[in-house]
Parts: sequence; C-alpha cells; structure tokens
Amino acid sequence: MWAQKATFGAGHKMEALMTTQTLDADEPETLRFGYGDTALGTFVVAESTHGVVALFIGDDRAKLLRDLKDALPEAELVLDQTGSTLTVAKAAALVDAPQLGTDLTLDLRGSPLEVAVWKALQAIPSGETRTYGTIARDLPIRATAQEVGAACAANRIAIAVPCHRVVKSDGSISGYRWGVQRKRRLINMEGVA
Repeated sequence: MWAQKATFGAGHKMEALMTTQTLDADEPETLRFGYGDTALGTFVVAESTHGVVALFIGDDRAKLLRDLKDALPEAELVLDQTGSTLTVAKAAALVDAPQLGTDLTLDLRGSPLEVAVWKALQAIPSGETRTYGTIARDLPIRATAQEVGAACAANRIAIAVPCHRVVKSDGSISGYRWGVQRKRRLINMEGVA
C-alpha cells in the first residue's frame, strides 16, 4: 500500500512525502474517528498517526460508519469524539468553506496513479474546475480520462482532495461519491460559474 503525507492549505501549497506503509498482519492499524455536522450533511473523519485517511459526507452516521469500515476493512476503528475534536473542527470548517482550504494533514493511501491524480486535484485552485481528460493529459504518468475518474471515485478524503472540481469534457457535472447535489453545491460555494 502506498501512503503519502500531505498538507493542503488555502494557498494550495502542498509539502508531500511519498512513503510505503507496511503493517504487521497480526496487529491491525488503529484509526481514530469522530463525527461532525455541516450545511452539506453529517461527516465522519478518520485519522492515523500520520494524518486524515478518510473524510466521508452523508446523511446518516450509521451508514457513514459502514462505509468507513468497508473502505478500511483491515483497520481497527475507534470512536474518539473527544480526541478528534480539533480534526473534526478543521474538517467542519473545510466542508462549510471549501474555498478557504485547510491545514489538515492528509495520509493519502492509494496506487501511484491514484496518488498522482489526487495531487493534481489538490493543485486545482478553488473556484476552478478541470476535465478528467485535462487532468489525465497533465499527469506525470500515463493515464486515461477513465482512469482519472476511477481515481476520483476511489478518493476517501472529501473536499481536501477536491474531486468535486472535476467535470466532464462538456463542463457538465457527473458522478460524485458523496452525491451529485453535494458536488454542485461545493462548486457553487467556491464560486465556479
């Protein structure tokens, strides 16, 4: 499994370090998580010792927890609402005002292609969008627009890895893991025409 630690700020400056992560099969990784509520819905945020590994948005805490367990089946998930207070507050601020960015530390986990796509997404300024094809063309590794779409679908960190800023070649809004209506609202919140 690939892991990347990244910090995403309002200026969209990112300091990243690519590392590989191996876990002892006898001891599952422990991830702490907490819930928050925003204008876009309820969210769950989970973090490792290296940073946020998941930020899911939905309407139902039980479904969010099921989705989190499905996305991170090897991890031991521990509800720590008190210990996650700062992370939950930063995640809520990001969801409510995505145009301001965040200083959440991210623990990106994916294939080399997925991580390359996610880094490209983080480089899209707030208030702008890119097409799947444009991102594929500009990546440092070879990829198709469909592969970019698959990487967006695999993204587990809503808004901080802004897959909502990716549109179809005709500029229309297509699928979004957390709902097309949320994607449209996020784009509108960021002031995209």
